[in-house]
Amino acid sequence: MWAQFAALAFLILASAFFAMAETALMAANRFRLRHQAKRGSRRAIATLWLLERTEQLLSLVLVANTLINAMAIALATAIAITQFGLEQHVILLSTVIVVFLLIVLAEISPKIIGARYADQIVLPASFVLRPLLSVSKPLLWFVHLFVNTLLRLFRIKPTGQIQEGKLSADELRSVLLENGSFIPKKHKSILLNLFDLDTISVEDIMTPRAHIEALDLAMPVEDIKSQLTTCFHNKLPVYDGEINQVVGILHVRKAIALLNEQDELTVEHFRKLLSEPFFIPQDTPAFAALQNFQENKERLAIVVDEYGEVQGLVTLDDIIEEMIGEFTTSTPSAARADSFGWDEHGECLLEGSTALRDINKRLGLNFPLDGPKTLNGMLLEVLQDIPDAPISVKVGNCIVEVVQAQDQAIKVVKLRRPEFRQAE
Repeated sequence: MWAQFAALAFLILASAFFAMAETALMAANRFRLRHQAKRGSRRAIATLWLLERTEQLLSLVLVANTLINAMAIALATAIAITQFGLEQHVILLSTVIVVFLLIVLAEISPKIIGARYADQIVLPASFVLRPLLSVSKPLLWFVHLFVNTLLRLFRIKPTGQIQEGKLSADELRSVLLENGSFIPKKHKSILLNLFDLDTISVEDIMTPRAHIEALDLAMPVEDIKSQLTTCFHNKLPVYDGEINQVVGILHVRKAIALLNEQDELTVEHFRKLLSEPFFIPQDTPAFAALQNFQENKERLAIVVDEYGEVQGLVTLDDIIEEMIGEFTTSTPSAARADSFGWDEHGECLLEGSTALRDINKRLGLNFPLDGPKTLNGMLLEVLQDIPDAPISVKVGNCIVEVVQAQDQAIKVVKLRRPEFRQAE
């Protein structure tokens, strides 16, 4: 009798193992398994081998569980008849008890454990399932003869392997957001910013035309010398009389060396130092611009519109800063502009030329980015006029106050923090 009870317990445990292993395999992190397999893990390789044969694996588990459960019920019935006689209520009660035990001990509990500890269970389980799958191939082949015939009757084409769906960029981004707890915060930020490079254009990150530091060859030579000795950049766009007539890029170091070597300089001396300018359309995605920089071995590009007019300037540093955050400052004025934030009164004073993307990033606001790129441009679009006196307007949930307007633009703007205002 005790041997029969031991056999029944073994069958329940075997059924629990198959249920737990099946759930763990389906819930296992395939990316982690591939990483471990590349590092030479034999268990990970065996697990991936099983996952590549999903239909055969599921067939093995279902056939094994069905046979084991049937044997467990039959054995429990035989034990009950032996102990209590061939009575209808005895057979019914023994069947109910065994089914209940199978549901609790061999189905629900093992599957919960398998789903919760998938990565810990799947590797050792694969060493048991792989040889079983190889041994049971004849049985599975016989079963699949009938399965495939049934599927063809319903015009379902049987396949040897379930294809794993590929992740899109947005889905991969979601995986990173939801399952990136083990990635350092800075690394996670860089990866997310990398996905965003295809959604922004060079127009969003360029230095606007009005802020470009460039050299005009139409100026007197003395003025050119003065500008070269006080400039803040290593490279300068050079134009002849008008900014749209860019004739080249000047390496400032070479020009400084020329100042030390030549006593009498002419414009032609500077022309000989110029390299060919690199132009890029303003609607070029930032990631495509990065590829263009790499392919053309350039670090600076002149941004032009559809008419070929200069709209701004973008550098390799601008794109890199979009990925890893700001790490350089070209000019002292830029340093001051980049250091803005909310004060103790929940206010922030900004220049009208401040980029909306920078404001959204630094102040946690949500100004629209599909129109004008600067605070001045957004307000002019909202107001449809250049205000003569201080005026306030609500954009989204933020109060924007025009402090100073001069000539054709709004110069100074004050923002009021939405949460601060609500708290008051």
